[in-house]
Amino acid sequence: MTTLKSSTALLVLAFAFFFCFIMSTTGSYVYFQFVQQWPPTTCRFSSKPSNQQRRLQIFTIHGLWPSNYSNPRMPSNCTGSQFNFTKVYPQLRSKLKKSWPDVESGNDTRFWESEWNKHGTCSEEKLNQMQYFERSHEMWNFHNITKILENASIVPSATQKWSYSDIVSAIKARTQTTPSLRCKRDKKTQLLHLHEVVLCYEYNALKQIDCNRTATCGNQQAIWFQ
Repeated sequence: MTTLKSSTALLVLAFAFFFCFIMSTTGSYVYFQFVQQWPPTTCRFSSKPSNQQRRLQIFTIHGLWPSNYSNPRMPSNCTGSQFNFTKVYPQLRSKLKKSWPDVESGNDTRFWESEWNKHGTCSEEKLNQMQYFERSHEMWNFHNITKILENASIVPSATQKWSYSDIVSAIKARTQTTPSLRCKRDKKTQLLHLHEVVLCYEYNALKQIDCNRTATCGNQQAIWFQ
């Protein structure tokens, strides 16, 4: 009986590993996370030595990530075409330098390459490289998070703190869907700093939907936006 139980456990474990492998290589996903970051917070918590170069005061793209509800970090690093700089045409590159800069190291092309190879390859059946970057820029341009918060009088401040619902409600009023917020916690002060705003889209990256299970900001804790 013990041998049978052990064999069953090994089979279950083997299947789980196989399932994870298939998901990571084939790009099985159900929705997209469109993630925008607040550069001052990114730089504040970055370990990279050059992180003070581009302290932009607008939300910029972190990435467009195919995701699953059971594990929002999957799939990733799928089998597909690797990043080809020549496929990101000159006119789009100039737009991406504004909407999708590398705010930490300043190497925009390397940042785009990393995001495509890790995430874009997993949605290549729906979005080729050009479409992936074009669609991301369109999303960023259509819902200007910086302006949305500014219109709700939520602006960077060294003294004012905000609740999770304050920020979510302001964005939802404009987008008609529920976003998710991600924060960074200062280990010394234990204060939460707004880091990323996540908008979610359905499988084809066309229709916006409510986000689910992607928050790291405490719903009951005050959030700094600096």
